Amino acid sequence: MLGLTLARPDGVPPRVLAVGAHPDDIEIGCGATILRLVAEHPGLSVDWLVLSGHGERAGEAADSAAAFLAGAGATHVMVEGFRDGFFPYLGEAVKERFEQLKSEVAPDLVLTHRLEDRHQDHRLVAELTWNTFRDHLILEYEIPKYEGDLGHPNLYVPLTQEQGERKVELLRKCFPSQAGRSWFSDATFWATLQLRGIECNAPGRYAEAFQARKLVL
Repeated sequence: MLGLTLARPDGVPPRVLAVGAHPDDIEIGCGATILRLVAEHPGLSVDWLVLSGHGERAGEAADSAAAFLAGAGATHVMVEGFRDGFFPYLGEAVKERFEQLKSEVAPDLVLTHRLEDRHQDHRLVAELTWNTFRDHLILEYEIPKYEGDLGHPNLYVPLTQEQGERKVELLRKCFPSQAGRSWFSDATFWATLQLRGIECNAPGRYAEAFQARKLVL
């Protein structure tokens, strides 16, 4: 089992870019991994981009990012207002935002959606992430949903029970607008954490999983 290290030879704290199509995507897909990264990398710098946030949901996205990034070094939270569900039809504008992002950040790790995700917004974000950050380490997170499109991940991040508890607690606290949705439940989040923990024999029983398409050692 390899350690979750992003150490840089120049001693500068590593920089992570987390991208989500909607409020709560980053948190559901890799929230506990981010909590672990913040704990294990003092001074960690995080850029956090949510592309579709409106009204109450925009506030939830900003509050949640602040909670998950508590204890990190420099943080930059960006919440855009692209229309939910229409990303493929807004492709040029979304692409322009990614081009702008490329000039703003130089991450050591990028966390984004899976290319095989059946949600059209998620899928376009994944494609543009790969188009934009071609020479970077990219890990694609997963989101359980009605489409049943969970895949076969090839990279696992073992987590402690405390990290899992904190993830679930913050999701429940920060996104009250989603409380009535059948899939937005503690049971869903714990089930995914436990399933991936079983698959990697995580010492703490829980894990988040990713697709790592290209690793250069």
